Amino acid sequence: MKVTKNKYYYPIARRNITRISYDESPAHRGKWKHAIDFIVPENVPIRASLDGVVFDVKDDSNTGGESKSFDEFGNYIEILHAHGEYTIYEHIRKNGSRVKRGNRVRARQIIGYSGKTGWIAHLGPHLHFDVHTYFGKGKNDYASIRVRWKSKNGLKQQK
Repeated sequence: MKVTKNKYYYPIARRNITRISYDESPAHRGKWKHAIDFIVPENVPIRASLDGVVFDVKDDSNTGGESKSFDEFGNYIEILHAHGEYTIYEHIRKNGSRVKRGNRVRARQIIGYSGKTGWIAHLGPHLHFDVHTYFGKGKNDYASIRVRWKSKNGLKQQK
């Protein structure tokens, strides 16, 4: 099983996390099997999990729902880190990004705010987070990898 070379901080402060889900979402299959959902209220600060450069941002949608048909409306921030690893922070609120493509970010810097855009399934507002690598040149040519967390998180590791 492929695991991250980098070690990451949790993107949400512990006090704001209602619960963590690894496999409850119907989207966490195939290339997203190592994704993590942090169940949090809307407008909770999201922090960069590691130093990096903002690779892509979408925060113009105010649409979300339980059906997969809402998938294309999800807002997100994607960051490139050392070793060619990328993190993605999905379902951010409309205009919820505090960063732009090309910005350098530091670990634990606030990059945006949680929301409920895109395909949120039955989970309600939450932050979908994963670390992934690209294996091709297409936008969808990537797969998530199991995250290694910094020990200071003190939180349960993914199974």
